[in-house]
Amino acid sequence: MDISTTVLLILFFAALAAGFIDTLAGGGGLLTIPALLLAGVPPLAALATNKVQSVFGVLTASVTLIRRGWLDWRALKGVFLIALLGSMSGALAVHWINPDWLRFIVPCVLAAIALYYLLSPQAGELETQPRVSPQLYQRAVLPAIGAYDGMFGPGTGSFYTTSGVALRGMTLLQATVQAKWLNLATNLGAVLIFVASGQVVWILGGVMLLGQMLGAWLGTLAVIRGGSRLIRPLLVTLCLVMLARYFFA
Repeated sequence: MDISTTVLLILFFAALAAGFIDTLAGGGGLLTIPALLLAGVPPLAALATNKVQSVFGVLTASVTLIRRGWLDWRALKGVFLIALLGSMSGALAVHWINPDWLRFIVPCVLAAIALYYLLSPQAGELETQPRVSPQLYQRAVLPAIGAYDGMFGPGTGSFYTTSGVALRGMTLLQATVQAKWLNLATNLGAVLIFVASGQVVWILGGVMLLGQMLGAWLGTLAVIRGGSRLIRPLLVTLCLVMLARYFFA
């Protein structure tokens, strides 16, 4: 594969934009995976390389939130492990199953998320009564989203954020902050599997992770300063964009 300076610059800036978007709403893979595929990277290697650069983005966001006192990682050690194991199972499964069934399920979920925020404009403004128990959320919802992230990925942050608001009664800001920690777990779990299988294109991943870290840092500052005022419209927009991609790609 011919890797020119132009290709590396395009991938760097794609990762920077993706890191910013991912931190606020998820969906950064909409930029990075197509960019890798256009650079001539085979599909499975593109997924693997995308995970390597993405994990540095969510790590940067998580560390920034922890240092500023917005994220208590000690209270979330259990859910971190659950999400990580779910992601590892998805990354293993993608080697043997046909992920085309996601083409039906994921658009339905994206449409539901967009409608949820459009029809419930006050959702996530205040904490509400949880709709599911912590046990059900941790044993079913978190590992399912984690498996999806390990298998494919785009939209995972949106899924974690919305599940926290809709099912656990969190505010949109609380759910977004927690989603960074969960997304770190799922990206790390997938990376462990993909690195072991030798699928990562390291020179591309190395350039992209620098862009991801810068974008994630800028995105974290935007979350802290803008809160749900920025997150809500971006979530709806990203879901609609991803939905359009599924139908018109």
